[in-house]
Order: sequence, then structure tokens, then C-alpha cells
Amino acid sequence: MKLDKIDIKILSELQKNGRISNVELAELVYLSPSPCLMRVKKLQAEGFITGYSAQIDVSKLGQTLTIFTEVTLKHHQQNDFARFLTAIQKVDSVIECHLVSGGYDYLVKFVTAGISEYQTIMERMIELDIGIDKYFSFVVLKSPIVKSHLPLDAIFDR
Repeated sequence: MKLDKIDIKILSELQKNGRISNVELAELVYLSPSPCLMRVKKLQAEGFITGYSAQIDVSKLGQTLTIFTEVTLKHHQQNDFARFLTAIQKVDSVIECHLVSGGYDYLVKFVTAGISEYQTIMERMIELDIGIDKYFSFVVLKSPIVKSHLPLDAIFDR
């Protein structure tokens, strides 16, 4: 499915407010409600919209710690990557995991109750022998910019 400008506008508006009514969305994208709803359903069916969720203000939850961790694996066979991913997917504190180019293999984002919980998680992963050679941790002191939406207009304005 090739996206047109209306599809991109629908996605953009839904990123801003996933709870918007179809009537309001239709007005914002200059469609009548029925064709708008049909487009949303098609975007869902084609996998462009994968779900809806609430955005949580982490600072309201009490003390939390965000840590970015660079992980380098001992070996680089397909089964080594699969073993690592299978294990890391089971860790609730892992919010994001990215296979990256450069000097290490994965960049993993953790959100924990504190440094001791994070260290316990890392020690457990080392004990499980899931192929970690080394890891470096970066504790987030402040997050002045956090966006929950993609720059769709810039991505599709080519």
C-alpha cells in the first residue's frame, strides 16, 4: 500500500491523539467520517497502525532510573543474536533494543526503580550466559527532549 497525503495526515493526527473521535479526525483531514474510518481501518489492516496506548509521565511514578546500555556480544553468528534477543525480550525493564552499527552490537534502553535493580538485571543476564562479552552503561540524568511521535511530514516529504 502506498500512502498518500491524507493517509500521512491521518497517521500524524492519530500519533498526537489516539483517542480522537472519527468525526474530529475526519474534519482535520478534510474527509467525511465514513471514508476517514475506512482509511483508518485500512491503515490498521496493512500494519501501519499497530496499536494504541497511553503515554505515561515517568516522573509522576516516583523514583525511576533510565539507562542506555551498549552491549557487545562474544560471537556474531545468527544463533548468538537470536539467543540474546530471546533472553532480553523477557526483561520487563527493557523498553527498547536496537541492533546498531559501530563499535558495539546493541543499544538497550532500561527503565528501572534504581541502580541496584539495574545491576541485578545485568548480573542475571551475565549469569545466564546469553553471549554478552561486555557492556557499558549510561545513566540518564535528564531528558530535555522526548517525543512520542514520528516526523511523518519530513519522512514522506521527499
